[in-house]
Amino acid sequence: MIRLDDVIELLGKNHPNSDPDLVRRAYVFSAAAHRGQTRRNGEPYLVHPLEVSHIVAELRLDAASVCAALLHDTVEDTVATIDDIRAQFGDDVAFLVDGVTKLEKLNFNSAEEAAAENFRKMLIAMSRDLRVILVKLADRLHNVRTLTHLNPDKQRRIARETLDIFAPLANRLGINWVKTELEDLCFKYLYPEEYRELAELIKKTRREREQYIDRVIEVLDTELKKHDVHAEISGRPKHLWSIHQKMKISGQGFDNLFDILAFRIITSRLSECYEALGHVHSLWKPVPGRFKDYIALPKPNGYQSLHTSVMGPESERIEIQIRTMEMHQFAELGVAAHWAYKEGQYGLTGKEAADKFAWLRQLLEWHRDLQDPTEFMETVKVDLFADEVYVFTPKGEVKAFPRGATPLDFAYSVHTDLGHECTGARVNGMIVPLRYELQNGDMVEIIRTAGSKPGRDWLQIVRSGRAKAKIRAWLRLEARDRMLRIGEELVEKELRKYNLSLGKLRKAGKLLEAAQKHRFRSEGECLVALGYEKLRVDTLLPDLVPPERLSTPPAPVQEGAFSKVFKKIMPRREGGIVVDGMDDIATVFPKCCSPVHGDPIVGFVTRGRGVTIHRKDCPQVVNYDPARRMDVHWDTQSRQIRPVEIRVYSVDTPGLLASISQSFHSAGVNISAVNCRTTPEKRAVNNFTVLVNDLDQLKRVMAMIEKIEGVSSVERLAT
Repeated sequence: MIRLDDVIELLGKNHPNSDPDLVRRAYVFSAAAHRGQTRRNGEPYLVHPLEVSHIVAELRLDAASVCAALLHDTVEDTVATIDDIRAQFGDDVAFLVDGVTKLEKLNFNSAEEAAAENFRKMLIAMSRDLRVILVKLADRLHNVRTLTHLNPDKQRRIARETLDIFAPLANRLGINWVKTELEDLCFKYLYPEEYRELAELIKKTRREREQYIDRVIEVLDTELKKHDVHAEISGRPKHLWSIHQKMKISGQGFDNLFDILAFRIITSRLSECYEALGHVHSLWKPVPGRFKDYIALPKPNGYQSLHTSVMGPESERIEIQIRTMEMHQFAELGVAAHWAYKEGQYGLTGKEAADKFAWLRQLLEWHRDLQDPTEFMETVKVDLFADEVYVFTPKGEVKAFPRGATPLDFAYSVHTDLGHECTGARVNGMIVPLRYELQNGDMVEIIRTAGSKPGRDWLQIVRSGRAKAKIRAWLRLEARDRMLRIGEELVEKELRKYNLSLGKLRKAGKLLEAAQKHRFRSEGECLVALGYEKLRVDTLLPDLVPPERLSTPPAPVQEGAFSKVFKKIMPRREGGIVVDGMDDIATVFPKCCSPVHGDPIVGFVTRGRGVTIHRKDCPQVVNYDPARRMDVHWDTQSRQIRPVEIRVYSVDTPGLLASISQSFHSAGVNISAVNCRTTPEKRAVNNFTVLVNDLDQLKRVMAMIEKIEGVSSVERLAT
């Protein structure tokens, strides 16, 4: 078990000028606060913060970070407050503890919302001081190490969150050993059978694998020394989660899996990296397409190394990584190693730090733009932690995107307006469609057209969180503006019946008073609510129309004004329906009554989807606001095939179903679905979903079926 002296010794090794007394006081404070508390395994709770503080010291963080690790649960789980910590340990430690503390004392609508808000809080703290997330990672690592004593459901929930969020975060921060351990531990709890099976296979082949690794190291060492290249060489199998992912992607079993052994060559100088690469390729043939130069083109987290796969001894494929000692330290410790060289610079200050952590600025941008917790967490998971491709701007700058990104993602990464007005792209000088998936090394140039606007289908094209957020924001704003104008017209239309003007009521402040009475902060919010049908016009009228006018019958109003505004506002598409004399308004056919050409119909304005078309005898019609009613009729020049459901009652006789089907065929009606059942009384109930051109065709086929011997009745159903 870790002792406090172990933590202080490790801290002093990495930070000789640190204050051990500060750490001892934090330990005493934590011990007093957690006195009497135990963990699920029965050990004193203090063991947890002590273990976390040791992980923090392993990450080479300073004394304030170690203190924060010792104190990180005191505010959440004891009577201690942030003010208590600030008074005894200063602002620095208090800020770190507050950044790590969960928000469990607040009320959330769901566990997902709580997770999103906790993550938001950490992001804000990270923007000021990245030590916050490192303490949190250390906390999560020890929690996952000790999941054994929790129930299986909780084990899986914590493991899934860790694999989705915290392991990728460790990767982004460049802390490879934390990422690797988190992934393997989560693998154990999420897929226990696969984990045990793979661990057993690795154990069985351990002796042969170790002998093979020793042979490869000996060959490499001899070759490099022969050419006076000084390097440390090591070899190991890839970690279990990595092997599992390879098996899953390739669809191959363990025995047929290649490239599960990784060797590392650590040189003293940058030039020796490329020299060593040449000697490796002279020993064994490289695997085509498997060389990556992360030295010339570092990963977004700052990782640098040469990666190559070769056909090693016995024709076994192996991966070799080549880097300098400084690169290796950064690869293992990430930002913590960076801070070891830049003592005291923990925030996002300076161009170098800003470039290294551009991904964090993206997260903060999404934090501001995305209020919906589900959308926010989806964006974080999909974009921040995806495999990446690297492309070039026309000026030669490198940009990283999630794999599967398109020119639209590129456009939005440059500027929001460029994304909105993107109509095409040139990739490597060739014009490509917007759905083209960017490849490593592509040079991208955006074609823009002034006045162009995003479409909802763009959300299916883009992959990056920034692009999705900007498109969603534009669509929300456009929908709000449209609903605002519809709301204005609905009110104006009703007010004209009483010889009143919306403009004059606005100037007099009456509309604002009415909006505030209904608990809206502004006139605009009220009108948008009308457009979205969250508020009915007749509910608002008593607050706008004087009582004496409201009690008298309204004057007849000439129709057409609403239709003109509606035509300008709503999206256009052909639908076989003429709305108030307009044949290009978007229409929606509900399933409640399934109208077909020839049915008496009525239309109602819906929430941003155009006009919904019902049969006049549909029971749902009474639920709509009469102010939203639109005069509609079928377009005589356009016929669209519509689905209708018919029920046929008959005796249960062999061959009867074939006769009914023949009637449909003779009438030129296609059957899209059939559901037949029989009753104990030897009766049959047959439901047919058919596609008809118009009401006449429907009536004709129903009459034909009624004449069939054995059919008792035919009726049309609402679906």
